[in-house]
Amino acid sequence: MSLEPDHLLDRQHLTRSLTLWRVVAVFALIALLATLSGGGEKIRKGKSVARLTVEGILVEDLEREAALADLADDPDTVALIVHINSPGGTVVGGESLYHAIRTAAERLPVAVVMGEVAASAGYMVALAGDRIFAHQGSITGSIGVIWQTADITGLLTKLGITTEAIKSGPLKAVPSPLEPVTPEVRKATRDLVLDIYDLFVDMVSDRRHLSRSKVEQLADGRVFTGRQALKVRLVDEIGGEDAARMWLFHMHDVDSSLPILELKTDARDKLWRSLVSIMAEKTFFPERVTLDGLISLWHPEGAEGIQ
Repeated sequence: MSLEPDHLLDRQHLTRSLTLWRVVAVFALIALLATLSGGGEKIRKGKSVARLTVEGILVEDLEREAALADLADDPDTVALIVHINSPGGTVVGGESLYHAIRTAAERLPVAVVMGEVAASAGYMVALAGDRIFAHQGSITGSIGVIWQTADITGLLTKLGITTEAIKSGPLKAVPSPLEPVTPEVRKATRDLVLDIYDLFVDMVSDRRHLSRSKVEQLADGRVFTGRQALKVRLVDEIGGEDAARMWLFHMHDVDSSLPILELKTDARDKLWRSLVSIMAEKTFFPERVTLDGLISLWHPEGAEGIQ
C-alpha cells in the first residue's frame, strides 16, 4: 500500500518533531541532574570530617587531586579519613595521590582505613596517612614494581609473519612483544624497574620509620594480612572507621559526633561524560582500564581474590 505525498510529509514532520523533543528532553535531564549533583557540597555548614574513598585500579586523577587541594584550604574540615580498597595500579597513580594526601595532611590529621586489599600502589597511598588501620583479613604489602612483556616472535614466524621496526636507537619502544628481549634491553628495563623500586622502599622506610635493610626484607613482593602487617609495622592498628575516629578524638581532639562528608570530585563533569557516552551508545569499561607506564599492582594469576 503506497502513501499519498501529503501523508508522507505529515509522517516526516511528526518524526522530526519527536526527534527534536527527545533531544530537548535528554538535555533538560542532563542539566537537571548536573545541577542536583553539583549543588549539595556548597551549602553545608559547621565542622565535619572528610572521607575519601579510593577503589579499584589506581591511575592519575587530576580531579581527585584538585579536590584534596581544596580540602586543605577548607576551614570547616577538621580531619580526613581515607578508605582504600585497591590492588594498586600505575606508579604515577599511586605516587600522585600519595603527595596530594600529604599536602592535605599539612593541616589535617589523616587516618587511613584499609578494606579488603590495599597492596602495591594501594599501599603506597596508605603511606600518606598519619595512622594506618587495617582489618585482620585485609591484604596489603606487595611492595614492588613490575614491567611485563611477551615475546611472540616465534609464534609469528610459524604463522609466516615477519615484523620490522625502523627506529632511532636500539632501546626505543622496548621491550616489545614483536622483538626478542636482548641483554641490553633487559638491563635497561631492569634498571628502570629497580629505580622505582628504590623510590618505593625509601617511601616505606621514611613513613613507617623502619631501616632500609628492614624494608628490603619485607619488599620482596609478598603480601601480608592485616595481622601480619601489624607485627612487621607496616600498619599501626587493627580496626576500621570507628577505630580511626577514636584515634582522631584521643590524639587530635576531633569530636566523634561530627558528620562525615564524602569527598567528591567534579560530579557534574563525570555525569556529563557518562550521559553523553550513553546517548552516543559508546562502550563502558567500568572494571577494565589500560595501564600505561610502570605498574605496581597485586593480582594473583587466575584469581579474583581470596575467599
